[in-house]
Amino acid sequence: MLNSSPKARARVLALGAAALASALVLSGCGRSSDTAAASTVTVDDKPATGTVNFWAGGDDGAKLPQLVKAFEQANPGVTVKVTQIPSDQFDTKLQTAISAGTVPDMVYLYSQTQTTMLSTGAFAPVPAGLVNTADFFPSLEKATLVGAVPHAIPWYAYANVLYYSKDLADKAGLQAPTSWSSFQSFLDGLQKAGATKAIGMDIGYDTYSAQALDSYVRQAGGQLISGDGTKWTINDPKAVEAAGFWGSMFSRGYASPDSPTFVDTVSSFTTHKIGSVVSGPWFPGWLDSANGTGWSAQHLGVAPVPAGPGGSISSLGGGSLAVLKDAKNADAAWKLARWMSTPQAQVQWYGIFGNLPANKSAWNDQSIAGNPLLGPVKTAMDTAALAPAVPTWSQVGTIIGKQLERVARGQASAQTALDEAQRQADAIGTGAGK
Repeated sequence: MLNSSPKARARVLALGAAALASALVLSGCGRSSDTAAASTVTVDDKPATGTVNFWAGGDDGAKLPQLVKAFEQANPGVTVKVTQIPSDQFDTKLQTAISAGTVPDMVYLYSQTQTTMLSTGAFAPVPAGLVNTADFFPSLEKATLVGAVPHAIPWYAYANVLYYSKDLADKAGLQAPTSWSSFQSFLDGLQKAGATKAIGMDIGYDTYSAQALDSYVRQAGGQLISGDGTKWTINDPKAVEAAGFWGSMFSRGYASPDSPTFVDTVSSFTTHKIGSVVSGPWFPGWLDSANGTGWSAQHLGVAPVPAGPGGSISSLGGGSLAVLKDAKNADAAWKLARWMSTPQAQVQWYGIFGNLPANKSAWNDQSIAGNPLLGPVKTAMDTAALAPAVPTWSQVGTIIGKQLERVARGQASAQTALDEAQRQADAIGTGAGK
């Protein structure tokens, strides 16, 4: 792909996280309210000093020095050493460092694998009073908890929305769909207007396919996991209904089970090989990079995902900042995390890298609030939900993704596929409450 994104980076992270999740289950590790103690550390307002070793995956690591330069200027006695780790190696290298006791001071965790990593017990609780947790989107803040104690600070956020070809929609006289029923007729109209396939689906058949299904399940009014996080409910009737709706995209011919692959989405959208896609707010930037600045504003339509019986609920994602228990310079690391969590720093990061803020007030900045393509994203943030925040999600999500391929290819019904996923997930458990 032309540029990296939270999803592109985290897609490969999920592969390593599956193995990590398996190891955690076998060792009996899990999140529990009785295993997390609140921090007794106090972080003052004095300038930070010393060296902060900061690990970041993918292209973030290449760009972060531009951001932290301002922190170093405000704190002349500190040096922030950013180490860029390849995305497909990040979780593995961090787990190895944790096991060896040679950890960095601070890391940047992705929401898709964050719960699994925090379950290692290697991360320090956030010092009381360091930040105001109410400043952040609630779902992202909830995902930082071990028990009831925050162990990370939300850093960036996104919600998936429906992007569609405005050219094809205008040609067919279509309005953006608002419900499942209007979604089907909308896709039919895009295809009749010239799209080879009306929608590009997530056909990695992996954790991200499962995360897409999780959104449909929530739209149907259900969940893939019990409210207390201790039992999988993958073959619940609402989940089966959602998987059937997901599968209908393929059985009706609106989507292909083989294309476009993730890296081909931009070219496929540009050439009308697909007429729409559910993606994150980086997608317009990708299109502009491929087709010229301003292309998205002219050719791209955007709307919240269509609502099912349970409402319009899409995938929520992002990243968080965490400090290791064995950090050599925890004080300076927490001061850096506090600074990076401010609206000013998060708006600056949006300008540098394009990641949207986890701090809600930062969305009032004109660079974000004034972008019409981001309006539906902000609307979606209010209802979007994270995938199940339990240690084994990466492992179970992969199982669900593989079963969804059978549905997409017409090899199994939604009921049969989810029954099998439920059977395998029950054998694994959630990793919570132990």
